[in-house]
Amino acid sequence: MRPTPVKKAASALNIPIMTPESLKSAEFLEDIRKFDAEIYVVVAFRILPKALYAIPPKGAINLHGSLLPKYRGAAPINWALVNGEAETGLTTFFLKEKVDTGNVIYQEKIAIDPDETFDELYQRMAKLAGPVIETTLDLIERGGVEPIRQDDSQATPAPKISPFDAMIDWGFPAQNVVNFVRGMSSVPGAYSSFRGKRLKILRAKAAEQETASNIRPGTIIEDKHRLLVAISGGAVELTEVQPEGKGRMTGEAFLRGYRPDSNDILGAKD
Repeated sequence: MRPTPVKKAASALNIPIMTPESLKSAEFLEDIRKFDAEIYVVVAFRILPKALYAIPPKGAINLHGSLLPKYRGAAPINWALVNGEAETGLTTFFLKEKVDTGNVIYQEKIAIDPDETFDELYQRMAKLAGPVIETTLDLIERGGVEPIRQDDSQATPAPKISPFDAMIDWGFPAQNVVNFVRGMSSVPGAYSSFRGKRLKILRAKAAEQETASNIRPGTIIEDKHRLLVAISGGAVELTEVQPEGKGRMTGEAFLRGYRPDSNDILGAKD
């Protein structure tokens, strides 16, 4: 067991840290009441019981990585990229019993760069998170909050991603495959198989390459300098990959080291 960066920072700043076995225990609830907090701020935590988040008189607020009600769930940033969204954002809202359904306090829109990966967008949003929380707390303190009820009919899911969910389907059009890679990079990492071993795809882009209508999706297209893979109606170029047990490398380095040819089909079972 190793402490999180947040716990390390709190320890260095002598901020009290509580690690209860149960959030519902009477002892924990009594201890947290002693802080006499006016409001709770919840970030990247599991579901809180109502007995806990109902304690502070001004409520408990949560920060979420989407423009709610879009992308409710554990992986909003990933799914926004997978679905090719041009915009996302940060939302603060008052906690309710049902996850990510509370009344919205404040939202800040964030444009998504066309080639941005999950890692890059996550880091950019993380830097904006603190100021968004500060703005939210200022609004509440000044009494300037008019919470907006979410329109449940506009809600879209953003479920937790398992490693199995990150397997690439080469039968989709180029942009769908590229967006899928962006949304999964680098953890868990979009992947396929090459010669019986896992191959992570960390970066890809659509390639202006015509392919025969009868070519099987996932087939590696022979090219001296680009790692091209056939997909539905065209091809994608894999610009950064990571073979099983190896480090990250460019598509060109993969070509030199593994020398794939048109007999190699990504995702094919040996």
